Amino acid sequence: MMEELHDVQLTEIKPLLTGQNGRNLQDFDCQEYDVETPHGALHVTMRGVAKGNRPTILTYHDIGLNHKSCFNSLFNYEDMQEITQHFSVLHVDAPGQQENAPRFPSGYQYPTMDELAEMLPSVLAQLQVKSVIGIGVGAGAFILTKLALNEPSLVEGLVLINVDPCAKGWMDWAASKLSGWTSNLVDVIMGHHFSTDELTENKEIIQTYRLHISQDIPQDNLVLFYTSYESRIELQIERPIPGLNEDIVTTLRCPALLVVGDTSPAVDVVVECNSRLNPTKTTLLKMADCGGLPQVVQPGKLAEAFKYFVQGMGYIPHILLSHLSSQSVPTASMTRLVRSRTHSASSIGSTDGARSRSATATLPEGAISASPNHTATHTMEVTA
Repeated sequence: MMEELHDVQLTEIKPLLTGQNGRNLQDFDCQEYDVETPHGALHVTMRGVAKGNRPTILTYHDIGLNHKSCFNSLFNYEDMQEITQHFSVLHVDAPGQQENAPRFPSGYQYPTMDELAEMLPSVLAQLQVKSVIGIGVGAGAFILTKLALNEPSLVEGLVLINVDPCAKGWMDWAASKLSGWTSNLVDVIMGHHFSTDELTENKEIIQTYRLHISQDIPQDNLVLFYTSYESRIELQIERPIPGLNEDIVTTLRCPALLVVGDTSPAVDVVVECNSRLNPTKTTLLKMADCGGLPQVVQPGKLAEAFKYFVQGMGYIPHILLSHLSSQSVPTASMTRLVRSRTHSASSIGSTDGARSRSATATLPEGAISASPNHTATHTMEVTA
């Protein structure tokens, strides 16, 4: 009964595309697997089959969530459905976080964040996935970034929502923001996902996710995933200096779209991550009127941004989104993404370098780019 109530609440918060029997569309054409890896089994859900030489969309959720509670609002959204028909989709659930997960036995050693990333190449190989476009949120964004650093040939692009490259830090800060709340794990995780204003004003979605975090995931399992994330080692990434160290510096080699809501508790750390990445391959999207879960609160804007991102990589050059005109939009007219470029002592004078599948696209209406105070932001817009 409680599970049905949760589904109803999520549907009311954001319209989901469902079948006539009320099931999520993500439940159709799916195969679930428990894949053995060097660091234990990983539960994954594969939707569709590989489409020619196109990459598979690989998702990884945040702490306190599983792939359904993190991504269903986005992937069930009509515009996203129109995009994903061109790709296979692989959803990963962190160990012990999937629906109806059994509790780990006493003494179970949970994988570190580095080990969670090291589990993925084995999964991809066993499912015959040759390359991916990753979509990660929070802890999942950290894991997918680590995957791209370890195995750059596997990752063609990354969409990183609320990514924090730093070790610990901001989660403790978020917990301190929960004035008047008791300091238990559920409260700390709620503070990780939502701003103080959201916690007090958006009562419906807060109740939904509070119940989900406290009741749908075995709490012992959740503690282990949370502890692994809190104990993460900082990502050793560095902004390259054009003409000096582009080929030797540790950084992402693939295009990356960093996403954060303008009232999210993760704003500062996402901007920090942006300042460490190659400005010619990185776009920072700060979504207006959006908090800590943009894929839930603003799935339409995120779907549109994702569409332009994959178009910029050379995929799906013509695709119609439901709220746009009846004419298919060609890549040439809407393929320029806002880029935020940090001009610091190490990067002044940097210019756009060539990138594979080099076109990028305009941001959706209502989204703005963000960069640190000392940065210059160049925005290009296309009018209809």
